[in-house]
Amino acid sequence: MASALRPTLLRQAFAAPTSRLTSAAIRPRQQLIQRAPLAAFQTSSKRSILPALPQRMDGTVNDAVKLPPSEPTHGNYHWTAERLISAAILPLTIAPFAAGSLSPLIDGTFIGLIMVHSYIGFQSAITDYLPKWRVPFWRKAADWANLLALVVVGWGWYEFETNDVGLTAGITRIWKAGSVAEGTA
Repeated sequence: MASALRPTLLRQAFAAPTSRLTSAAIRPRQQLIQRAPLAAFQTSSKRSILPALPQRMDGTVNDAVKLPPSEPTHGNYHWTAERLISAAILPLTIAPFAAGSLSPLIDGTFIGLIMVHSYIGFQSAITDYLPKWRVPFWRKAADWANLLALVVVGWGWYEFETNDVGLTAGITRIWKAGSVAEGTA
């Protein structure tokens, strides 16, 4: 209510002063209000963290958008495969611990699905944020880095599965380590 009446009250107060005393007191305020710049409240200067990427427009603003040729791997099949991988990870996360099975086959399947899921996720982020037409070098570097990460992580998981206890047994040992330490103390 007070904010709704404020403009009206201010207008009336500055419109017609009743005496010389109030006129002299109000005049500087009127000048201040009239001289105040109409700008947004800003406490800091604009600082661009990174410069804008190169801008390019093919044709004019009235031309139709050129759509890339459709491919089944970039459409519905790709989306369905991603969802199936995500859905397959869920039971494989719980099954070894619920059933008490420490099977290398389940571990390998679980690790393989996690790796494919991660690769697809990072590839989607690279595709979205590093378009080929805008930053071709960095796009190619990011694609190769994603592939290199997939190979290195796969090699690491292979070593862990074959030369150590494996994923499920490792998680079980980590999970029970706290309860064993509390029981001996």
